[in-house]
Amino acid sequence: MAELNRRRFLGRLAGAGVAGAGLVIGSTSVLDAAPASAATESAVAFRGQHQAGIVTDVQSNLAFAAYDVTTTDRATLVSMLKRLTAAAEAMTQGAPVPGDTPADTTPRSPARLTLTVGFGPSLFDDRFGLAARRPAALKPLPALPGDQLISGRSNGDIAVQACADDPNVAFGAIRDLTRIGNGVVASRWTQFGFGRDSSTGSNQVTPRNLMGFKDGTNNIRNNDASALNQFVWVGNGADQPWMRGGAYLVARRIRMRLEQWDRAPVPEQEAVFGRKKASGAPLTGTGEFDRPDFAATNSDGSLVIPADCHIRLAGPDANNGLRILRRSYSFHEGQEAGLFFIAFQSDPEAFVTLQRKLGSHDALDTFIQHTTSGLFACPGGLTEHGEDYWGSGLFET
Repeated sequence: MAELNRRRFLGRLAGAGVAGAGLVIGSTSVLDAAPASAATESAVAFRGQHQAGIVTDVQSNLAFAAYDVTTTDRATLVSMLKRLTAAAEAMTQGAPVPGDTPADTTPRSPARLTLTVGFGPSLFDDRFGLAARRPAALKPLPALPGDQLISGRSNGDIAVQACADDPNVAFGAIRDLTRIGNGVVASRWTQFGFGRDSSTGSNQVTPRNLMGFKDGTNNIRNNDASALNQFVWVGNGADQPWMRGGAYLVARRIRMRLEQWDRAPVPEQEAVFGRKKASGAPLTGTGEFDRPDFAATNSDGSLVIPADCHIRLAGPDANNGLRILRRSYSFHEGQEAGLFFIAFQSDPEAFVTLQRKLGSHDALDTFIQHTTSGLFACPGGLTEHGEDYWGSGLFET
């Protein structure tokens, strides 16, 4: 399948005349400099009904970038988005970036690279005539309990999420896209992540966060079509057609006070999460996926799973069945470490509802600090044989 996707992609580029602009396929090309499998191994299809990088099995590494658009010319912005799309498609398939010479392109295996684009509320001002195309749900996130946001490290006009099993591939993809966009967009903030802190694949085990606990046990999995359609994908009834098949991305950088956390005894830590540290089981169970018994009490009448613990407040049982799709990563920068929380949902109000409850009542709040926040509308995927590009449904009449 990866080889088929690559052949179709190269065929489209050649048919569009891009090969003459720098995509060399002869004996001296980057692709021929390594075994054929090196260019196609572990490639994820770039085009499809939905953007890759949302329900794709979570990769090991993240590079996330938010940009401000610096041009005021709509045609210039559209032209850049077309170039970014061509470059993104090439990189995910292990091909050279169109327009680059072989000397400019760093050979990289795809390493299951996915690139997911989103548009922030600020893009829909009067610069590009997009105000009438802003979805009603796409508005700046309100101030939320626990926010201690760092100035200049939130929001943005455009965001790109790069995930890959090789950190160099994720980093290199964002680096190349930033280079291509230079002069049209400027980097607003970036975040790099290691060690996935969530699972979307049906066979992926639940990872541990930097606090040592399994988190996101009940995350939506990519084989649960019913849950995805209900909670993640924007449906055909969307107020803006260009968002059909898409999702809203919420990004939150959460600093963990790990020194304070490490001083807490394990029973206290378990009471904060409502789970056993060793097994990940709820405090009323023996296995990770046991259903919590929130009514269970100790001999003194106290709740076994405390009223202010994380799983009680965040779970669907306490939120009228509400669910989101997590796609989070650990980070470490200088003296700071924590969780870069990413969630996809069909309505960002779902996240706001959850965070208002967690930020006001969760025992975990003592040990964390939210420093970055952003909301982005991620359109549906690109047609397999089309000439559409990132944002074409938004910009084309």
